[in-house]
Amino acid sequence: MQACATIFETAGFDTAGFETAGRFTDWQGSHRKCPQVASEPIDLPRLRGELTVGRLLGLSGPGGAEWVHLRVLQLGGMARSAQLRTIILLLPAILVASIATGRYSPAQVAGWATLWCALGWLAVQADQTLAQAHPGTLRLRHLWSHALVVGGSALAWAMPLVLTAPHASLIDHVGLAIVAALMVGALAFATPATPLATLVFAIALGAATITGLAMRGAWTYAGAAIAVFGMAGWAALEVARGHLATRLAEAELADRSKLVSLLLREFEEDEADWLWQIDTACRVRGVSPRFALALEQEPRAVEGRSFMELLCGSGWGTGACAPSLYALDEQLKLCRSFSDLLVQVDVGGKEHWWKLSGSPLIDAHGRFAGYRGVGSNVTEQRRTEKKIEFLARHDPLTGLPNRSRLIEALQDALNAVERRGIGCAVLLIDLDRFKAVNDTLGHPVGDKLLVQVAARLREAVGRSGHPARLGGDEFAVVVPDLHAAPAEDVAEALIQHLSHPFEVDGHLLSIGASVGSACAPGDGVCVDVLLRHADLALYRAKSDGRGIHCRYIPALRADAEQRRGLEQALRHAVAREELQLAFQPIVEASAERIIGFEALLRWHSEQHGAVAPDRYIPLAEKTRLIVPIGEWVLFEACREAARWPKGSRLAINVAGQQLLEPGFAALVARALGDGGLPPHRLEIELTEGTLLRYPASALRTLEELARLGCALALDDFGTGTSSLGQLRQLNLSHIKIDRSFVRGAACGDAEGLAIVRAVVAMAQSIGMGTTAEGVESAEEAVLMRQFGCTRLQGYFYGRPMPAGEALTLALASCQMLPPPDDPPEVVAA
Repeated sequence: MQACATIFETAGFDTAGFETAGRFTDWQGSHRKCPQVASEPIDLPRLRGELTVGRLLGLSGPGGAEWVHLRVLQLGGMARSAQLRTIILLLPAILVASIATGRYSPAQVAGWATLWCALGWLAVQADQTLAQAHPGTLRLRHLWSHALVVGGSALAWAMPLVLTAPHASLIDHVGLAIVAALMVGALAFATPATPLATLVFAIALGAATITGLAMRGAWTYAGAAIAVFGMAGWAALEVARGHLATRLAEAELADRSKLVSLLLREFEEDEADWLWQIDTACRVRGVSPRFALALEQEPRAVEGRSFMELLCGSGWGTGACAPSLYALDEQLKLCRSFSDLLVQVDVGGKEHWWKLSGSPLIDAHGRFAGYRGVGSNVTEQRRTEKKIEFLARHDPLTGLPNRSRLIEALQDALNAVERRGIGCAVLLIDLDRFKAVNDTLGHPVGDKLLVQVAARLREAVGRSGHPARLGGDEFAVVVPDLHAAPAEDVAEALIQHLSHPFEVDGHLLSIGASVGSACAPGDGVCVDVLLRHADLALYRAKSDGRGIHCRYIPALRADAEQRRGLEQALRHAVAREELQLAFQPIVEASAERIIGFEALLRWHSEQHGAVAPDRYIPLAEKTRLIVPIGEWVLFEACREAARWPKGSRLAINVAGQQLLEPGFAALVARALGDGGLPPHRLEIELTEGTLLRYPASALRTLEELARLGCALALDDFGTGTSSLGQLRQLNLSHIKIDRSFVRGAACGDAEGLAIVRAVVAMAQSIGMGTTAEGVESAEEAVLMRQFGCTRLQGYFYGRPMPAGEALTLALASCQMLPPPDDPPEVVAA
């Protein structure tokens, strides 16, 4: 710890006590002058009582601080005095000109008027120049220059008084003298800001008046003129003294008002809470109770203590004081007034925030006497501001930085790439199967799961990156240094940490994550490009099976462009009549007879040719084009099926987004009516994924379809996690076993065999039929019949065919079909 003498030698500090540590500089050794303290301190009360003639006229002590201060106060009313001077000189000039017009020649009157105007214009310019002079550059020569110009304007009056004395009558001459005396008296009262100029004008005009009267031999009038002009000069000085004394009193009152307002702020709510004062040694004096309360101490324990030591608290001995206290230290050392300075203080080992205002104190001798100010505790306000700032840059649920903060972190990393050549990366993370958690267990459980995910992200990333939440189940990580932490390692750590089950409210949840990454500078050098490329990589990771990491490669951009072109073409596929329906037979297992067809969508694009369903169906679902396309399929398939024999059934796949459309059941009823197809011949197929994603909404719509009379089937069963309760609740008529299990069972796979047996047994137990998909050989057909499947479907019985071929096959098979079932009772949807 260093002992630092906290004194201002040039400002009058003494050298007592004030020890500090850390970065506080040596005030005594700095030898800096206080800018706010003049080298010649001005005592306003003293000046007001000692306004000598020299000080009034500016002849005493020219150039000093006191002289400049007096001139600034004196010339404060200069603008108004200049205007009055012009009026006072103008009115007598008009009067004299009107009298002289009948007695003197026009040339004489015009010459005098011209001279009067020229000299008057010069006087006005001199007034403006003096009024606009900067106080710092004001000198005595400026006052003399102004006085001589104003005095020179008296020549316009002096010439008639002297030159006309031998010719004019005594009455006219005395009249002119009276006018001159009145002008001087008026100027003495109207222009107190410039007494020197008024005296010069009075002397010049008085000398001319007395000289003119003496030339006429009017000694009595000359003596009277001496007395009158002498009284006018004395009046000018007295008026000027009163004017300057008033300005000094106003300045003194303004200074006192500042102090009073400072003291009054102590009692204003939500402003200052206490008054503080320090002496020249920066020790606290006159401790107010509320100031001591803010320090959580007794007033007597605070009195005489070092102000900075009290504010530094426990950091005083170690130098670990807040940076804002050093800013306060600088203000005090420079002896400056300051207002609402925010400082962080240590009170009882806890962080507090104060707002301090203060002004230096000057004693009667012009010496620095310390500081006085007010302070307020704004700790709660500061905490609220920091909380608002935190929420603006962080996710309120997980506490992770939000998108805006992520962009800032990524931009900082890119700046480092440019400066130091250090590679960086951004990883985008999408949680797998998170929506199923929200839909089945509710959003509160989903929110708690997100909080645990955020904790694992922090753990996985550690100090190698900056995790953030972008929204929903999307997260991101900025890796600022690829040398220290390669993007592949960070991505693998993320996938591994998120693949372990989460326990939330007694539920064991397994979700996993897909990660896409882009690295700078190879994949881009700006924020938008890197984020776009990482998003393309994430899309590929999700498409390739989820739970993996995919790094951006240029080919992904080409794929994205291709998808965009495919999407644009798909939007116009219906209007361009590029969509077609194909129908695959459905066979009764026991008799191997065709009992219906499944409608399958095919797209032959004019631009892209024949497009595989696994390319355009996910695209249609992602862009919600599946809704209008599904509507077209529904109406077209119903029209075709109405041409089949009465016993033939129609199976149509319905996407989850179609079930969410308001009035979907009514749309199905309209399609059946337009096509002339009875409802009991239509079988609506939906996937397990639809039940998992939209359980409540799907259930309501499926109940309406069941009341309409349509049969309901569950497609691709076994690929999801449907429960037996869900199957019973939906009142399904058939379950379609996914082709992967059929193929596995045919190959002797134990798992495939077990799954097929279990599905068939479960369906039989609750009165449902089963359809085996993907039957491609006689052996598979025999095996599925042995397991108890009621329907078979696959290439062994027929590939998807055009509508005409399906109609021919249906008509040819009508003799083998059993009599059509009686249609069930239809309940209006």
